[in-house]
Amino acid sequence: MARINFLNTYVDNLTMQEAVDKVEQLIAQDGCSYVVTPNLDHIVILEDDQEFAEVYSNADLVLADGKPLIWISKLLKNPIKEKISGSDFFPHMCEMCANKGFSIFILGAAEGVAEKAAVNLCKKYHGLKIVGTYSPPFGFEKNENELKVIESLIRKARPDVLAVSLGSPKGEKFIYKHLKEYGVSLGISIGATIDFEAGNVKRAPKWMADSGLEWLFRITQDPNRLVKRYWNDAIKIIPIIRKYRK
Repeated sequence: MARINFLNTYVDNLTMQEAVDKVEQLIAQDGCSYVVTPNLDHIVILEDDQEFAEVYSNADLVLADGKPLIWISKLLKNPIKEKISGSDFFPHMCEMCANKGFSIFILGAAEGVAEKAAVNLCKKYHGLKIVGTYSPPFGFEKNENELKVIESLIRKARPDVLAVSLGSPKGEKFIYKHLKEYGVSLGISIGATIDFEAGNVKRAPKWMADSGLEWLFRITQDPNRLVKRYWNDAIKIIPIIRKYRK
């Protein structure tokens, strides 16, 4: 597997199909593995968040999520093959799981959203086994009783894959901390993908995603949260590129 240095992390330089094949191998092997999907925001957070950096340094698969990362990799003359956004990758992964008989548990999203997404995904991919969903309350990660509930649900369901929709970097940190104690083969943080699959949030048209304009479409969906985030990322990524280009 081709792994390349990229700014303050590294990326597994794979196509979409190669990434899906790799996940299949990770699920089938003994032990617990997890996937991270860096985007521009992750790169900015990694610069100052040591815990997040530790999560990344131990990840089994690192997939570039976002056209800006592709552009930067070309600027640095170490091009990444393909953008593999989580919202594109997860459906491909579900299709593979349906074909191979692997099961999935979805943790996170607002009340009822994961259930709705699960119904839609099972209709889309015949034979897909989503063995449980759960939407924990705000602040659950600091509540020992709630963490025990989650552990009990996941252990009882015995999924092959734990798909977490808790936002970043919270989702990635949660997987890193708890995946082994849950005994799940593969963990992945899927962010807003569950909202897309539930039909609660519209995805950008394909031409916008392919052109690197998905961020502009997403701002129209949630301006109060995303304008500040995207502006912050745009300002902070420039010195990061300069730093690692040297």
